[in-house]
Amino acid sequence: MQRKFFPLDKNYILEQVQLLLQDDLLRYLVDFVKVEYLLHHNPLGLVDETVQRIRQHQTDNLGPLYEFYITLAGIFRYRYYRNNQLSFIFSGEEPDAVYRREWTTAFKSWIKEMCRHRQFIMGILELTVFYPSEYEARFIGNRLRSFVATFFEVKIHPQKGILKSA
Repeated sequence: MQRKFFPLDKNYILEQVQLLLQDDLLRYLVDFVKVEYLLHHNPLGLVDETVQRIRQHQTDNLGPLYEFYITLAGIFRYRYYRNNQLSFIFSGEEPDAVYRREWTTAFKSWIKEMCRHRQFIMGILELTVFYPSEYEARFIGNRLRSFVATFFEVKIHPQKGILKSA
């Protein structure tokens, strides 16, 4: 990717922090979705084949969620760091630490909100626990992208990036 701005541009630093946190936050996402599913869709704790698969699932393959994560990371930068001018952090913290804290807090908050929607929970479970075929995974990924665009009221354009929805 060609860098258009100077290397210490805050969006580049933020993007690097987001990429470093990717696997940890995606594991949090999968674990949180599994717990939410079991709490809300199986409150009696009945064990059937689906519940057993969810409980026994080990989060190893996060690949199908990478595009979803990159989309959320881009929306975060679009919403909170659209202006890439340098700013001073008066607390004395390093920018990495500030961005790490802000991004982690926002990500976890968004996941909690999104888990109120059944289609989101089912999409994440289908991509991680129930391992669809490649074609189905692409379809589920498109559904998640559409959900995110609706949830944040934005349009995700391939060439123009993230735009405010009309």
